[in-house]
Amino acid sequence: MEQPYALVTGATSGIGRAIAQMLCEQGYVVYGMGRQFQEKEPFIPVFCDFARPYPEWSKVLKDIKQQANLSVLVLCAGCAYYGLHEELSAQMIHEMVSVNLEAPMILTQCFLRTLKNNHGKIILISSVTAKQHSPHACTYGATKAALTAFANSLFDEARKYHVPVMTIHPDMTNTNLYRHATFRCGDKDDERLEATDVAQAVSFALCARDGVVIRDITLQPQKNIIQKK
Repeated sequence: MEQPYALVTGATSGIGRAIAQMLCEQGYVVYGMGRQFQEKEPFIPVFCDFARPYPEWSKVLKDIKQQANLSVLVLCAGCAYYGLHEELSAQMIHEMVSVNLEAPMILTQCFLRTLKNNHGKIILISSVTAKQHSPHACTYGATKAALTAFANSLFDEARKYHVPVMTIHPDMTNTNLYRHATFRCGDKDDERLEATDVAQAVSFALCARDGVVIRDITLQPQKNIIQKK
């Protein structure tokens, strides 16, 4: 039996890397897209920077489309800058919109017909910030809320083609997403999520029986602790 193919964005580190590794363990041939890879991975590394203009990475998508008959698309790449909105630069805003929203829409458009033909599955990694107000993450929260709205409408469009569209909303996770922030996750196990927790949620969503769609999973640590750097 031919191995199924999966594509995971944001596979350089953190949640995307954990998801790509999990899918490899489950027997998928995985294309992991990211900006850099520092060590050997079980997946096929694909160098791509979604902060760059689309024409610069369009050929990468065309190559994958020719090589792989995708069954699973996981859109995980993310970019976050925190602080008062007036203190963000135009470049920061542009990068968050490009990586968090524009790139997932373009990738979905590129592979949607293939996924419809294969009755494939789409998983979008949004954020709990999409569901709440965040005075120090106006743009980031807006991009994630828009991503969730996109996923909801895409589900309505694709459901008649037997393509489940699932969204996962993690809370603060122990990754480098907060490298530009003045805060970080809590230190204890019940004060933060791990990237593997989100990967397990993806595995759970993918294992639903045919005909059942797990539309939304929200993951939060037991305690709400934010540490200042």
